[in-house]
Amino acid sequence: MAISKCFLACLISSFLFISMIQAHAKIINTNGIGEHALGDFKIDCGAECSRRCALSSRPNLCHRACGTCCARCNCVPPGTAGNDEVCPCWANQTTHGGRKKCP
Repeated sequence: MAISKCFLACLISSFLFISMIQAHAKIINTNGIGEHALGDFKIDCGAECSRRCALSSRPNLCHRACGTCCARCNCVPPGTAGNDEVCPCWANQTTHGGRKKCP
């Protein structure tokens, strides 16, 4: 019983430590472009855009716009829609007509 409590405490501590490291690694600078404290970490835009555009009614258009936004911002918000507050650069991209560029 004592071993399982110790194991559970270590497991919870590990998860907390990992989440603190991940939260510290992401720094948003003043213009909203994501930079990472752990070097020039580039996300896999292809995989992230496939995830983001999975439910799109126009997947080719979504992938093209997402790829452009991902390359510029090095960030793709979680989920298949919304959550733009996680990546301010993503939310601020607009088309020539003034509409939101990023899906």
